[in-house]
Amino acid sequence: MVHSEASLIVCINNNHARKKKKKKKKKKQEGDRPRLHSWSEFCKISSQTIPLNPIRALGNQSALYSPQRRRVSRPQILTAISALPQYRCCPFIIVHWEHYDTELVKCGPSPDGNLRKGNSPSWGTGQRRGAAGTGGGAASGTQSGEAAGRGRYGSPPPTTERREGRPRRRSGGTSRKMAAPLDMEPPALSLELLPTDPLLLILSFLDYRDLMSCCYLSRRLNQLSSHDPLWKRHCKKYWLISDEEKIRRNQSWKAIFVSTYSDLGRYIQYYATLKKAWDDLEKYLGQRCPRMIGSLKESVQEEDLDAVEAQIGCKLPDDYRCSFRIHNGQKLVVPGLMGSMALSNHYRSEDLLDIDTAAGGFQQRLGLKQCLPLTFCIHTGLSQYMALESVEGRNKYEIFYQCPDQMARNPSAIDMFITGTSYLEWFTSYVNKVVTGGYPIIRDQIFRYVHDKECVATTGDITVSVSTSFLPELSSVHPPHYFFTYRIRIEMSKDALPEKACQLDSRYWRITNAKGDVEEVQGPGVVGEFPIISPGRVYEYTSCTTFSTTSGYMEGYYTFHCLYYKEKFFNVTIPRFHMVCPTFKVSTARMETNHNEYAVDEDEDSTDTDEYEDRRRVMDIPAPSGRCPHHT
Repeated sequence: MVHSEASLIVCINNNHARKKKKKKKKKKQEGDRPRLHSWSEFCKISSQTIPLNPIRALGNQSALYSPQRRRVSRPQILTAISALPQYRCCPFIIVHWEHYDTELVKCGPSPDGNLRKGNSPSWGTGQRRGAAGTGGGAASGTQSGEAAGRGRYGSPPPTTERREGRPRRRSGGTSRKMAAPLDMEPPALSLELLPTDPLLLILSFLDYRDLMSCCYLSRRLNQLSSHDPLWKRHCKKYWLISDEEKIRRNQSWKAIFVSTYSDLGRYIQYYATLKKAWDDLEKYLGQRCPRMIGSLKESVQEEDLDAVEAQIGCKLPDDYRCSFRIHNGQKLVVPGLMGSMALSNHYRSEDLLDIDTAAGGFQQRLGLKQCLPLTFCIHTGLSQYMALESVEGRNKYEIFYQCPDQMARNPSAIDMFITGTSYLEWFTSYVNKVVTGGYPIIRDQIFRYVHDKECVATTGDITVSVSTSFLPELSSVHPPHYFFTYRIRIEMSKDALPEKACQLDSRYWRITNAKGDVEEVQGPGVVGEFPIISPGRVYEYTSCTTFSTTSGYMEGYYTFHCLYYKEKFFNVTIPRFHMVCPTFKVSTARMETNHNEYAVDEDEDSTDTDEYEDRRRVMDIPAPSGRCPHHT
């Protein structure tokens, strides 16, 4: 089958040019005539990815295309090749694809370095090979005999080889075209003149905006831009539409993209990221905390979000709105979706508020002006807020925990522990820590302990690992009091011998704050217990500590004795683990107040209080509730 859609110009190196030998009988030789039946076959032969240039590099070959019924004249060829210096001196073959007709043209540089277009015998010496039985109308035009006059472009007519004693016959008996005027500029090759297959390849690289714009350029581009497979990539990229969803909707890919864009178009830069985060979270928790997934609410509509904006008098950020178009938060239940924390006499579990509850808690009071709550804890009343405007020292859309200034007389003096710079970053970073195992699942709850992989130490058959967490509800900036909790896991290898079983007797801690002050603590057991460790058994416990500086670290060891050899004692190393307070901001109300009357002893630090001793803070300021034994 002959491909009638386009004519093809192929440029090859010298070793591809084969001279025609004079023989009594013309025989078919290798390379004598390209047998390219279709564009797909040509791509298969080249076995190369096709760049998007007028002349396309295909290994040793390049190609220039012209659609059906459009001639590619020699000026056009020379104009295209002169733009690529590496092809200026390269002989090329003009392939008339429709008729399996080829013509070898030799090009040489002119004295000024440009490609010769005339007045030179070195240009245009070509061989024309025509297929028997094919008609005229070749894509590059023909040059023959005396009818060519003085040459097509002012140069002597190219010499062509003929069989002796036999005049050259015009192909197909068609009348020869008139030579083009010397001053005529070659028509520019436009994108839409390409054949269908390479043009679809070009369109597949366009974004949805450019692809939609192509629909308004021409009728042909309109038809090709509506090619359904082109929109499949955009549906998967921006809307995460699966093949199963497409079958269920019973619509074309373009129809799905357009309908989804009409509903969620304003969130196109956020939707895929947030939708993937929600899908990953549901899949991960569905196997581990199904009750928590059951508390999620269905999405809201644009009218509901617009009504909330009218109610609070502020614009909601698009990433926040986009998340609620997927899920409208959760019910006020325990456990909360946004993480939990449990100590001996303190419990916290944060729910992700639905849009109506969040609007009801919108703040206009001093210290929290124009702040929208994102989470809420039923037990402590703790919330994370998002600033909808840049007021009171906060950045717009910043997310934080409130921390009242206990030393300021102004009740509007509220410090802030920053937890996110935008809703998108805040939510996706939390989900990533959950689904990657960064936050452990304990008793069907997400505990917000951060585990450093380097905080692991192995002594013999016993491994000790530590994870930590900062508790903003028990901390303050003024006075400086930063509360941390840590969870320690002690495990004996299951391959250990039975006689390796042992019991913990005591602990030793070396505590260092950010100033370099060191404190040593030693005491019996941990949290009032003396656990027994045997092969394959795991023991975990939680304790806490406070620092007067924003960071510090702890390290130490446990002392064990063997159960089978009770007089044998040994120490097990506790790896060094760091605790760092998140970024915080001081209230602008405090900056406007004179604090000379206050004095704080910032050298105070925590000591071992496993005996549950109460300590009074400087100036008799009551310490936050929820204390627990320290350094156990």
